[in-house]
Amino acid sequence: MTDSRAASVASAPPERNPWPALWALVIGFFMILVDTTIVSVANPAIKAALDPSTNNLDNVVWVTSAYLLTYAVPLLVTGRLGDRFGPKNIYLVGLAIFTIASLACGLATSLEMLIVARAVQGLGAALMTPQTMAVITRTFPPQRRGAAMGLWGATAGVATLVGPLAGGLLVDGLGWEWIFFINIPVGVIGFIAALVLVPQLPKSTHKFDLLGVALSAVGLFLIVFGLQEGEHFDWAAWIWAMVVAGVVVMALFVWTQARTKSEPLVPLDLFRDRNFSVANLAIAAVGFTVTSMALPQMFYLQLARGLTPTESALLLIPLAILSGALAPSAGKLLDRTDPRFLLVPGLLLVGGSLVLYAALIFADAAVWAFLIPSALMGIGNAGMWGPLATTATRNLPPRQAGAGAGIYNTTRTVGSVIGSASIAAFMQARLEANLPGAGDATESFGSGSLPPQVVEGFATAMGQALLLPIGVIFLGLIAVLFMRRPSVIRPHGAPRDATPAAQPAPSAQGAPASAGE
Repeated sequence: MTDSRAASVASAPPERNPWPALWALVIGFFMILVDTTIVSVANPAIKAALDPSTNNLDNVVWVTSAYLLTYAVPLLVTGRLGDRFGPKNIYLVGLAIFTIASLACGLATSLEMLIVARAVQGLGAALMTPQTMAVITRTFPPQRRGAAMGLWGATAGVATLVGPLAGGLLVDGLGWEWIFFINIPVGVIGFIAALVLVPQLPKSTHKFDLLGVALSAVGLFLIVFGLQEGEHFDWAAWIWAMVVAGVVVMALFVWTQARTKSEPLVPLDLFRDRNFSVANLAIAAVGFTVTSMALPQMFYLQLARGLTPTESALLLIPLAILSGALAPSAGKLLDRTDPRFLLVPGLLLVGGSLVLYAALIFADAAVWAFLIPSALMGIGNAGMWGPLATTATRNLPPRQAGAGAGIYNTTRTVGSVIGSASIAAFMQARLEANLPGAGDATESFGSGSLPPQVVEGFATAMGQALLLPIGVIFLGLIAVLFMRRPSVIRPHGAPRDATPAAQPAPSAQGAPASAGE
């Protein structure tokens, strides 16, 4: 018996190193993040080129909101598509769509054409994103996922720098179109790398809840459209009716998920794991904050202070360098400690940096002073992105890896969508409060430096707009206080490939495990 077991072990294929596959997937993940941050820098230039006749900032914000909306809605089902047809296959399809849509974005000759192309880009991103987290969950054992998510967090940090900086350089040197054209060579490289390095993982049979897909799509659209266009239509009764109807539809969606006798789109059993639930609440707050904070900052720096897109992007260098440098170490530390030891200071630093940003705007501080909150935010980011993702996925059963990743990324992106829509309405409201009649003015805010007589009111409005993401990120901080210490923590000095007996590493067959605590 012993000899036969030994022979079986000897003949088994060696375990495949999961890192090359992760590096290949990170290329596409990097491109998605860059394409979000790069547009925030280019928004004033896009508005000046494609929507110069109005002062309604919510028009150009749809360039971001359309992308985020089509990104958020399909995520629940695209995670399941990865389980059903293989994460590698779905990732490659999404990357191809994203790359082709980038070409269409660059060739757009009107704001409407750009918004449609961005919506297609969002669909490609929705196909790609859950597959990255699902591959991590299925190929890295729980006690090594912190290091893998550290790479994920470092990618976010580097993208934070590359996106705005590349956006500034491209907008200043070649025009806003090139922020999309740059995706084409990156997409080709990422496609080849994934084709060669990412393994074909075992597939699982899933049924698709079409009613759930329809309800979630309708509910999200009603909420986001109402928030986005509310200020433009003076918050008419029908706008409020749309928002309320969206909330009702989303409540109906949750009810159907709880009662469905077939396989639900959102397996509510996953939320029995407290850390999964709390991580989803927190990542929604993070998505809201990160998306909403960029717009008032960039509009202030470029229009009120007269900086070029490149100059405003250079102020983010401390953020990106510190986030990218510290994220891998934070991931390794997370393998050995309670996630709250990283998340609480991380979220505090992000919230505190936004408070300092707002104070500097109100004080009309020297431009160099904005490097200080940028550095604080970089440190905070290192303790925020990777630890949240690791905590959410640590206890996912392998068969539900796609569903769990889809839920987590949907929650993050829904937070981003609502943040984008809310900040547009809030910025417009603060502009009207500080510059009465601004919406009816003949000169557009997106056409260059502001006239001196409106600079103070505009700056005050942008500083006040930052109060919204400040409040939301502190709600995320409160949420993470309710996390539990995870049961799978690698002791200091233990070998990296050691797997605790209490929770074995995901098997190649994807055998289900308990999601509860």
